[in-house]
Amino acid sequence: MTIWATPWAFVLLIPLLAVALWMWWARKRRTATVQFSHLAGFLKVHRGYRSRLSWLPTAVKILAIVLAIFALARPQKADTKVKRNVEGIDIMIVFDISDSMLIEDMDPVNRIESAKDTMTKFIKGRVSDRIGLIVFAGESYTRVPMTLDYPLLMKNLSQVETAKNIKQGTAIGVALANGVARIKDSTAKSRIIILMTDGENNTGTIDPDTAIEIAKGFGIKIYSIGIGRDGESQLPVEMEDVFGRKVKRYRPIHSDVNVELLEKMAKETNGKFWRATSGDALRGVFAEINQLEKTNIETSQFTRYAELFPLYLKWAVALYFLAVFLGTTALRKGP
Repeated sequence: MTIWATPWAFVLLIPLLAVALWMWWARKRRTATVQFSHLAGFLKVHRGYRSRLSWLPTAVKILAIVLAIFALARPQKADTKVKRNVEGIDIMIVFDISDSMLIEDMDPVNRIESAKDTMTKFIKGRVSDRIGLIVFAGESYTRVPMTLDYPLLMKNLSQVETAKNIKQGTAIGVALANGVARIKDSTAKSRIIILMTDGENNTGTIDPDTAIEIAKGFGIKIYSIGIGRDGESQLPVEMEDVFGRKVKRYRPIHSDVNVELLEKMAKETNGKFWRATSGDALRGVFAEINQLEKTNIETSQFTRYAELFPLYLKWAVALYFLAVFLGTTALRKGP
């Protein structure tokens, strides 16, 4: 990009234009004339190149002055470089996929689909943060390790279903310990675990209190979210009818979130606890997490200027001497 360091110099073009117009008008007015009684012989005489180009030296001088004014305006080439320093956050999502997550008390379908939809939108809004996914029921496993590959993460999240090939139950302690193990060696400025569950710890080889102490020891914050309404609910179950067709039936189930445990893990790790009993509430929770854990992006801009006026000045000098040369040689006017 070309910029002009002293653009006020272009004001000089105004008097130059005025002088050029005056010279043109004066030249027309001062043209010498001679009267003849008969012009037939003169009309047959062709004008020579000196007569046709007599205006050229003056025009070249004016062009030279224009270029000199451009040089005075100091054209510069600006080369701007932007340096971005991004300080990301490591986030491990620990997601309950026990059967109770199929209870249909949250939009758009049930608890698990509401959570998946909200987490997908959350992931899309992050910048340069490594995010991983752990799922759990009676046991836990890492679905996606810490990664910046958001499309891969979202694809895996969309494929998450309730526990079919793992032990039933809700092993919060095991899942939390697994999350800590995955994030503890991170060098990110902030390391957090987002734990979502709709039940209480009822199985597993590691109790939640031990997992909380491990997280505290590594300085990892826990954002805990209790999903769904407490009390008696209806759990959808797929069954086959007498014709072999799959039909959905409902069986009663009691669902309770261990609020005391989730509050404790958040409080002791300097995190936060939320209760989300609807899809809107869950989206509000993740919006708040988005504000609490912002990626730090610092932008530094450097601009280097290269002076271009010498080129204009060289052409101005060259054209001026060319005009002088033409005016004293080939296009010299007689006395």
